[in-house]
Amino acid sequence: MLITNRHVSERASKNDSELHARFNRPMGVEPNIYPIPSKDTHGSTSWIVHPNSDADVAVLLINGQQLRKDGIEFSFFAGGTQKVYALDQARESGVSEGDGVFVLGFPLGQAGTERNYTVVRQGIIARIQDWLSGNAQTILIDASIFPGNSGGPILLKPEVTAIQGTKPNERCGLIGMVSSYLLYREVAVSQQTGLPRMIFEENSGLGIVVPYNVIEEAIEFAINELNLRQPAVSKGKDIGS
Repeated sequence: MLITNRHVSERASKNDSELHARFNRPMGVEPNIYPIPSKDTHGSTSWIVHPNSDADVAVLLINGQQLRKDGIEFSFFAGGTQKVYALDQARESGVSEGDGVFVLGFPLGQAGTERNYTVVRQGIIARIQDWLSGNAQTILIDASIFPGNSGGPILLKPEVTAIQGTKPNERCGLIGMVSSYLLYREVAVSQQTGLPRMIFEENSGLGIVVPYNVIEEAIEFAINELNLRQPAVSKGKDIGS
C-alpha cells in the first residue's frame, strides 16, 4: 500500500487534477511514472481515507507484482517489526521530548534528476507526551517542514545520549509521517479603526506528525473496505490493483 496525507488526495480531487507516482529504476535507466486514477475499475474512490476526518492519512492499494515486472526497486516499512515504533513500542522505549528524528521528503520540489533521492533533514521531538498518554493523535517536532514534505516518513534517530531522566533510543525506526507545519499568524490592526487589516502567516518551525498507530488504523480500515469490494485486476500502465 502507498500511504500519504488525506489533504494530498483531497486537494487533487478538488482541483480535478491527476496524481502520479514516480518509482526509480537502476542507475542510468529512466524512472517509471504511473498515473494514479481517482477511481478504480468499479467506480469506487482509489484513495481510502482514515474514518476519522481529523486523521490526515490516505491509503492506496498498489500492484506490487506489476512494479517488480517493470524492474522497479522499492522497499517498505513492515508493521510489527523492529523498523517501526507503534504506541506500545514508543512507550516501552521511553521515547520522549528532545529525542532526535530524521525528516525525509522533497521540500520545495527538491527532487533529483536521475535517482530522485530523498532530502534528509534533522530535528527533535518537541511534544509527544499527549500521544503517549492517549490524549492526542499527533506528535509535534521541531524541524523545517515545507510543502513537499507531506507524507514523508519521520524516523527516530539512534543516539547514545538523552535528556536527564529519559532513555536514549538505540535503534532507528519509523514513528510517523509528516502532515504539515504549524502556522504562526500575526494580525496587523488599523490604528484608526482598531480593526484587523492584514494577517501575516509564517512557518512556526513546528511540524505536525501523524504517528504510526494512526497510519496502521487507516491501513486496517482500508483492508476492510477493500474486502467489501469485488477484486479488480489492473490491465493498464498504472499501479492500481
